[in-house]
Amino acid sequence: MNISSIDIGVFVAYCLFLLVLAWWVSREKAGHDKNSSDYFLASNSLPWWAVGSSLVAANISAEQIIGMSGSGYAIGLAIASYEWMAAITLIVIGKWFLPILLEKKIYTMPQFLEQRFDKRVQLVMAFFWLAVYTFVNLTAVLYLGALAIKTIVGVDMMYGMLFLAVFSMAYSLYGGLKAVALTDIVQVVLLVFGGLLVSYLALVEVSGGQGVVSGFQTLLEKTPESFDLILSPEHEDYISLPGISVLIGGMWIMNLSYWGFNQYITQRTLAAKSLREAQKGMAFAAFLKLLMPVLVVLPGIAALVLAPNLERPDMAYPEMMKLVPAGLMGLTFAALVAAVASSLSSMANSVSTIFTMDIYRQLSRGETSEKKLVMIGRVAAVTAMVLAMIIAEPLLGKLDQAFQYIQEFTGFFTPGIVAIFILGFFVKRANANSALLAAISSVVLSILARLFWPELPFMDRVGLIFIICMALGLAVRSKQNSEKAIELGHMDFSTSTGFNIATACIVVILTALYAAWW
Repeated sequence: MNISSIDIGVFVAYCLFLLVLAWWVSREKAGHDKNSSDYFLASNSLPWWAVGSSLVAANISAEQIIGMSGSGYAIGLAIASYEWMAAITLIVIGKWFLPILLEKKIYTMPQFLEQRFDKRVQLVMAFFWLAVYTFVNLTAVLYLGALAIKTIVGVDMMYGMLFLAVFSMAYSLYGGLKAVALTDIVQVVLLVFGGLLVSYLALVEVSGGQGVVSGFQTLLEKTPESFDLILSPEHEDYISLPGISVLIGGMWIMNLSYWGFNQYITQRTLAAKSLREAQKGMAFAAFLKLLMPVLVVLPGIAALVLAPNLERPDMAYPEMMKLVPAGLMGLTFAALVAAVASSLSSMANSVSTIFTMDIYRQLSRGETSEKKLVMIGRVAAVTAMVLAMIIAEPLLGKLDQAFQYIQEFTGFFTPGIVAIFILGFFVKRANANSALLAAISSVVLSILARLFWPELPFMDRVGLIFIICMALGLAVRSKQNSEKAIELGHMDFSTSTGFNIATACIVVILTALYAAWW
């Protein structure tokens, strides 16, 4: 695809604007050196609109825009369950989990595990999360982002990954989480604009110029099977999205793990001004999640009509971007790069936080200065990004649907993660052995099930193994309450009227969506 000089100018202007904005919001008062709280938790200063925007910006990246659009092309609207069920998951986490995490005043999720269990659990899970963020998340986002750049501009994959890595690190490495979160506000606005524009143009093209409504009606007529939200057992992709499990099964475990116990997501809520601000931010993010399938799944379904013979599904979104006229293409391209860069900077910042606060500080001898902690965090972020670039092509180069690969791989670990935190939150007799057994069992049982029960849909596998991990964790719990057990009696689980109204609206909208396309 050729991109005009006007589009290039728009894109370069956006990149420069973002760098200047990140520098401006990251500046410190005269005489104040950036400390670990400033760098890793934005000095606990984020308002609700920054929390909500940053949650979605960190989440929506190439794996959603490119990967989920590709799954929309191959599977249909059913893939939107990841987005729509995430909306109600955010509400559950905001009410029941967030008060516990914020009350502990933690930097990282492994730090909470050390407070509740012991250092063994902290270190095991810290190394696990570092591995997943580096070898799965960073790798997938870099690769899919570079694939989109190659399709749109024709730049070689390695140069595309290098640009994304350098650009994302350039505005996050100095400013830390504050720079990431506050620039995410701009990123989300641009992301929504670009996504709506691509969807609008795709629907108009499908209708032959008759408008959006006509285009949507045409999609319903030409691809009715693409609008089944709940797949039947006979569907060829049932193993990826097994029917009712997206509502009451393993999808809940996947979403609870991602939105509740995932460092690069939860770090935003830990940096909020207060519990109420964090909860409002999560409600705002939930509404944005309801909108996401319009931005990322609908173009994939439209591509099925407009370009039915694509070489691979993950080319669907870049193909639809070809409809964007000159001048606006630069802005739409910037929206895509914005989503990628935002997620990369979020993941890199979380890698630096976990490595610095949970591994380096724990294993180093003696006190470490705040300045050195920030420096170590920056080195860790750069190292993780370089590793991800090296392994991206060999790991993902032959996959058709990278989004499904990410879900399948992380599904080995999520049952144990959710079990550990549920045990830690609500079972006073749970101990470190409970947590370690749940974590190890999750990986071992998932691998065995994958080898010897391959026909079991991975989402059902996640749900089943979660139940087993919980049972094993309960089986080895102590006879008496742990000294580190969480006292829930004094926790404030109440929510504001606005949060409650938002919850009711989200439930009504979800009910209507699933009733319409069951």
